[in-house]
Amino acid sequence: MTGRSSTGGGVHRGRRTDPIGGRDAANPSLPGSQPGDFATRPATQARMTEIVFPDHTNHLGTLFGGQALAWMDKAAFIAASRYARCTVVTARSEQVDFHTAVNQGALVQLVARIVATGRTSLQVEVEMHSEDLHSGEALLATRGRFTMVALNAEGEPTPVSPLLSAGGADATTCSNP
Repeated sequence: MTGRSSTGGGVHRGRRTDPIGGRDAANPSLPGSQPGDFATRPATQARMTEIVFPDHTNHLGTLFGGQALAWMDKAAFIAASRYARCTVVTARSEQVDFHTAVNQGALVQLVARIVATGRTSLQVEVEMHSEDLHSGEALLATRGRFTMVALNAEGEPTPVSPLLSAGGADATTCSNP
């Protein structure tokens, strides 16, 4: 498999799309492209990019599994924090599948998406793709699911907004200064 990962931006019908939502990058009036859009509808996705340096690798020159999990947890934290707009903590990591090794020097892009909400919890799916800087080849390296819990100022679980579809009504988020 060569080229961009399936989650990256690209060209759709002759138009450049942004890598986050596939929106037409030449038309900033589309939903989600204006700064105020994030104030009315909670963000459900976050992206991070890292590079694999020697101190991130094992004796085989590939990314430590623990480092991959740490980056995935960080991406889940960012997505959940942006959605809930309050403090969140990791309650569980589950079903983490390592599909391919990631070599030293590779770029990794992590995409975290809120896929479900409970009363005080958020389910976050995280994919980590590796990209060879020289060839551009991008592969799914790891995928996992994390459960995050929203906390109020006293450190107690606090309700989060239900996950709404793109056409749903605006939701309020938890109150935490």
